[in-house]
Amino acid sequence: MSVRQQFASDNYAGICPEAWQAMQQANAGSLPAYGEDEWTVRAADAFRTLFDTDCEVFFVFNGTAANSLALASLCQSYNSVICSPFAHVETDECGAPEFFSNGSKLLAARTDSAKLRPQDVRTLATCRTDIHYPKPRAVTITQPTETGELYTLEEIRALSATCRELGLRLHMDGSRFANACAALGCSPADMTWKAGVDVLCFGGTKNGMAVGEAILFFDRAMAEGFDYRCKQAGQLASKMRFLSAPWVGLLESGAWLRNGAHGNACATRLADAIKDVPGLELMFPVQANALFLRASEKVFTALRERGWRFYTFIGGGARFMFAWDADPARVDELAADIVACSA
Repeated sequence: MSVRQQFASDNYAGICPEAWQAMQQANAGSLPAYGEDEWTVRAADAFRTLFDTDCEVFFVFNGTAANSLALASLCQSYNSVICSPFAHVETDECGAPEFFSNGSKLLAARTDSAKLRPQDVRTLATCRTDIHYPKPRAVTITQPTETGELYTLEEIRALSATCRELGLRLHMDGSRFANACAALGCSPADMTWKAGVDVLCFGGTKNGMAVGEAILFFDRAMAEGFDYRCKQAGQLASKMRFLSAPWVGLLESGAWLRNGAHGNACATRLADAIKDVPGLELMFPVQANALFLRASEKVFTALRERGWRFYTFIGGGARFMFAWDADPARVDELAADIVACSA
């Protein structure tokens, strides 16, 4: 059945050829279960090569589990995690970080920005030191942010320096990590452990996989017992090769970066086509694969009547997301309809 492509979410996309081929190859014959297979070893080694460090690597089914278990590993139940008010862990994970940490509280910064600043972290980490306040232990940032903006390497380093000064760990939610690397033109190492990030959740689902995220601990000591956490949380896949093999396809071929760059280019393509249309406003800088559009409700209604799907859960504007398979011709159709509906 042919369905016209939509840009409401990069989760709408199918599996990219490189991931699909690797899964197909992993499907030949039988292999040991629970991660004792050659594909899982190969995928973990591919991450170590990509990041140029001997990190500890784990594979889970989805981003909620990745973020929640990673943060839980950094905290005790009486600790807190500092985050942006826009953070996915704060707004869209149904309390999972608190649940898996047995109560570690999320402390959202009092800011209108999706990006945390060192002073935001310092304010929350030092405002109280009494026993009645959940003791800050970690900071989480999203790269790119939920509004499609990027932390520069300098900004990540500044946050990391503040964390080190205050005795905090730094976690990065990288559900669209590939898009960030492509946009900044930097190496994965430069954006993570070399900048002071302790733990990264690298998104595969939004990068061309059917399902699966990777959790990278750059300090192996922090990963102690994490395999048991994954098992307890129902995240230890018995047929682990089907979570890990697609990573081999993405990483060894370089498709992970090409996929990110393509999504970014399509977002920029739409932005360039509509940026000067009267009555329209780009809510945030288009820096990765997201575009947030502010327009009248009349425009949004007209777009929906023309069959377009989009979400308006951040600031009331329309969000458009572009995945690895975004068709530039279809992007142009969207741009033309936005212009027509705005006339």
